[in-house]
Amino acid sequence: MAGIACCCSSTLSSRSKLGTSWTYRGGRRLPRRNLVIKAEVNYVNAEEAKKLIAVEGYAIIDVRDRTQFERAHIKDCYHVPLFIENKDNDFGTIIKRTLHNNFSGLFYGLPFTKPNPDFVQTVKSKFSPESKLLLVCQEGLRSPAAADKLDKAGYERIACVTSGLQSVTPGTFDSVGSTELQNAGKAGLVTVQGKISAVLGTVLICAFLFITFFPDQAEKLLQMAPAS
Repeated sequence: MAGIACCCSSTLSSRSKLGTSWTYRGGRRLPRRNLVIKAEVNYVNAEEAKKLIAVEGYAIIDVRDRTQFERAHIKDCYHVPLFIENKDNDFGTIIKRTLHNNFSGLFYGLPFTKPNPDFVQTVKSKFSPESKLLLVCQEGLRSPAAADKLDKAGYERIACVTSGLQSVTPGTFDSVGSTELQNAGKAGLVTVQGKISAVLGTVLICAFLFITFFPDQAEKLLQMAPAS
């Protein structure tokens, strides 16, 4: 029986963590290539993410830039930005930063950034590869990129919030900051424009209701208006 067990075990193959597969034939250990182990990132909505945190013990890593994080973030999360503010002063960077600040920075309140070279190392300093990590960003674009970096670094239990925090209903998570999580990406002239649009919309609605319910008074007001 021992001989049979030994024979059977010699036909089994095992994979290393890096994805190399080995098989045993005739007592020889032969590599089998092109077999790569890759963890699948779990994409979840806000309610599913909440269960991962409460039930399965996932830790939250916020990969947004500092400005969005400070506007609003989930309570008790870890902030490890995938991009950091670019303060380099070479000629090319200065030109790009100036163009950015006159457009994206002005309209959306976004800083000029560059990839964070210490992203993976910072995560490693806080979490082991066996940790369960929920990655969040604002639009759902940076968290998959961050997940890919961590996957390559050996992390196998990663989840991302689909569409990011902009899709989160207020009250879903306990948050910290001056605004709601879904509005943390709004700043600059876009916010001002939004407020102006809201005021104009309110004025138009009130005018419509006034004309509808008080047509006589509305007609008198129009007759009192100076002719052009």
